[in-house]
Amino acid sequence: MDAAVTGAVRKILHIDMDAFYASVEQRDNPALRGLPVVVGGSPAGRGVVAAASYEARRYGIHSAMPCARAYRLCPDALFVPPRFDKYRAVSTQIRAVFHRYTDLVEPLSLDEAYLDVTVNHVGNPSATRIAQAIKADIRRETHLTASAGVAPNKFLAKIASDEKKPNGLFVIRPQDVAGFVAGLPLRKVPGVGEATMRIFESMGVQTCGELAGVALAELTHRFGKRGPWFYRLARGIDERPVEPHRERKSVSIEDTFAEDHAEPDWLLARLKELCAALHERLRKSGVKGRTVTLKLRTSDFQIHTRSRTLPAVTDDAGDLYREAAALYHASGLIGHKLRLLGVGLHQLDTPEIDPLAELQLELPWAGEA
Repeated sequence: MDAAVTGAVRKILHIDMDAFYASVEQRDNPALRGLPVVVGGSPAGRGVVAAASYEARRYGIHSAMPCARAYRLCPDALFVPPRFDKYRAVSTQIRAVFHRYTDLVEPLSLDEAYLDVTVNHVGNPSATRIAQAIKADIRRETHLTASAGVAPNKFLAKIASDEKKPNGLFVIRPQDVAGFVAGLPLRKVPGVGEATMRIFESMGVQTCGELAGVALAELTHRFGKRGPWFYRLARGIDERPVEPHRERKSVSIEDTFAEDHAEPDWLLARLKELCAALHERLRKSGVKGRTVTLKLRTSDFQIHTRSRTLPAVTDDAGDLYREAAALYHASGLIGHKLRLLGVGLHQLDTPEIDPLAELQLELPWAGEA
């Protein structure tokens, strides 16, 4: 029975593999170990970074960054083409470890998942010890490391898994939630990008504790449907259950601007960046789709969507941008001030990896974590 139904405090884990793609490449090729490794396209082309080893991250390289820029940051980086079939195979091994402990496993992508271990297969009342056992199993069976977060809900578990990376374990106990959340920087909240952070800063808030002092009405006015979500997160509240069998219908990404923009060139440049990031999420989740959807929110908060269905499935960044740009030009909103721009792919084709490679942005907006 679900913990929320019984009134029990949930015990949620978020397990996140450390630099997963790059770590697999370093594991399989000893010559890459200890070196800055970038998994992605050629720096001479238009590819983007799918993953970067921790050695590469020290130079400021991160996922969704153009490979050409990654090369400029670290000319000595070793660029390795991705092997998604291999990553899926390793991910299947990791999922098998999860299911030894609980059936309530919610994969987010190939390299991370939520687990509800409130009631578990091994009869262990300690979520911390279960997390330790899972990490040890993964290390022994795949020769890779994972970081784990333990908390009473999904939001806090995801925050916790990032606290001690790599190969870390961080626990937020129920009695510590209020104190932890009060000092939590909003920049650490998954999905809060630069544009959203600029809005928070204009409001004079930089931590969840400060955000808790903002009225719900004010948050709703500024952020629409995200307002109530921010209101709850500022108090460490997240009642979403771990859902093992979600059907993924689309993958999308959007950006709310700190200031309204009407310049077509600026908007198209931002749209191109969003399409590149969406491409990486699609590749990471192992899915393709046929229907491209453009989302526009004007300065008066009106939402406009435009869609086009392609003759074949795709995950190509160029295809996504070409269709999204055409939809923008045909939208009738050229020259109008926009406060939000988004692009998504629907009619997904996921025959090979259902449901493991399903990618779900856990917050009600998109943004790079």
